[in-house]
Amino acid sequence: MIDDDRHRIERADPPDRRRALRGAAGAALAGAFAAGGTGAVVAGCTGGGRTDTGHEHTGRAATGQGDTGDTHGGSGGTDSGRGTDTPGRTDTGRPAARSAPSPRRFPGQPVEIAHGPRGRGRVALTFHGQGDPATATAVLKEAERAGAGITVLAVGTWLDEHPSLARRILDGGHDLGNHTLHHTDISAMDEDEAFAEITGCATRLRRLTGSIGSWFRPSRTQHATPLVQRLARRAGYPHVLSYDVDSLDFTSPGAAAVTRTVTGRVRDGSIVSLHFGYADTVAALPALLDALERRDLRAVTTTELLT
Repeated sequence: MIDDDRHRIERADPPDRRRALRGAAGAALAGAFAAGGTGAVVAGCTGGGRTDTGHEHTGRAATGQGDTGDTHGGSGGTDSGRGTDTPGRTDTGRPAARSAPSPRRFPGQPVEIAHGPRGRGRVALTFHGQGDPATATAVLKEAERAGAGITVLAVGTWLDEHPSLARRILDGGHDLGNHTLHHTDISAMDEDEAFAEITGCATRLRRLTGSIGSWFRPSRTQHATPLVQRLARRAGYPHVLSYDVDSLDFTSPGAAAVTRTVTGRVRDGSIVSLHFGYADTVAALPALLDALERRDLRAVTTTELLT
């Protein structure tokens, strides 16, 4: 389905024209955000940057290998099935996810997944879901215009403030997952606190979409501790989603620097960490997608990367 969509895009828009459109889109986005100020960025998920001090509605975007044992119920719980609704299509040309998919186990993959198979011409762009909803929507639109799938790991309190974005992400054909309830340092928490962070976000995802989300990524860390891995499985997530490329976009280095960082480190099968809520990320996306295309790397959801 995705390949067919890309072929239609390519027939309608020659590569040179499509790249020019992406470059113009990036420049327009950068100018719009510079002029309008969508919200500053506050802290990176790996512990760098500044401590977040406000919510995105105030004009500041808040930020945010083990066994492969069976999934356990837990208070987050797993969904009993994937649903049988036939997906429609959005005006972006990507399939509309009418029934949210549940977490699934990928045989042969570790509990913590940092990259996908090498040699298949695919990469996964994953976004930490928090910040100004206008910036998030701009990222989604640009990805869809380019025929790319992305993965969004949403913060629970962000979903409380912007509940419609959960369905918007799914209806664009993207993956939606759990990035804890409050986006605080889960590695420093005791067992009860950490489990509450995981299941708190899972509860919100289930209420909004019928599923606890496809993925779980721990907050403020690249790698999950053994305790967090165990708690994630207990809550219903067979895998913890990590990454092998950090875009460092949360440091606000400028759109060109974000693009250079990712393209300098990305390789076939990579999982890239990016963020909603940062103007640099939005402005960088057209050039980044174009650079991936020139290297014959297709941006897909994490589920597609591993399938």
